[in-house]
Amino acid sequence: MPETPRWLSDDARIDLHTHSRCSDGTTTVAELVRRAAESGLDAIALTDHDTVAGWDEAARAARAHGIAVVPGIEVSTEYRHFSVHVLAILPDPSAGTALAEELSRARASRDGRARAMVERLGADYPITWEDVAAQVAGENTTVGRPHIADALVACGVVPDRSAAFGEVLSPQGPYYVRHYAPAPDVAVRAIADAGGVSIAAHPASGMRGGQVPDGLLESMIASGLGGIEVDHREHDDVARARLRDLTRASDLIVTGGSDYHGAGKPNALGENLTAPAALSALIERAASRTEVLLP
Repeated sequence: MPETPRWLSDDARIDLHTHSRCSDGTTTVAELVRRAAESGLDAIALTDHDTVAGWDEAARAARAHGIAVVPGIEVSTEYRHFSVHVLAILPDPSAGTALAEELSRARASRDGRARAMVERLGADYPITWEDVAAQVAGENTTVGRPHIADALVACGVVPDRSAAFGEVLSPQGPYYVRHYAPAPDVAVRAIADAGGVSIAAHPASGMRGGQVPDGLLESMIASGLGGIEVDHREHDDVARARLRDLTRASDLIVTGGSDYHGAGKPNALGENLTAPAALSALIERAASRTEVLLP
């Protein structure tokens, strides 16, 4: 029997929710992986918003720093005007799949939305599109509100990202512009179509417009949801217990993650973890050719 790799051993430390500068994190993929290794993690999932732009760099970084990297995506969806996030673990990113088409449409919409918001903001604040572009890592980066927030900080309008989101960029404010995002059920089915496993990300958080209603979670489960991110900093003990009960009743996989964004948020790598058995189950359920990036 082959020896169990370190990153799947019983005491492995696994963080299945992290972001790099390819979306709204503040570190490069290489720096993210290096910091994860220095934090004592054995594996992380790279789950940038609506993009796989960091996967190639992650493969090199995994070898360089000796930890496993699980290719993933955090898919932005919308339900009744509030945001619902769905992690896609080990999907096939190839063009032509329903998932690739949804991500392409969402990225195009995000770019137009960001430009419209900056135009509105420019009427009242000293901010231009060039200021926002300066905060973006590269041409494949998904431009979003975090980059506008960073530009507002750089221009001295607000002290930090949190203030930008709570004040100037609030969905209730005059500068907010909506963008296209698929319905949660559509995303779950698209992830399955791409051979990945879908995980409801931080569903009990109230920070993105409201908690995911139980009825919506049940609909996502019926559409093929594979798991729930139970252990997340925005979930209290009551929420975690409720979500664990739901995962047991529905034969779902329990995951945990830091939702690390570098300097953009206070979240620390490894502050919430996924059990090695849960990662093994995700790998077993995935039906794509996408593989864990090995050290």
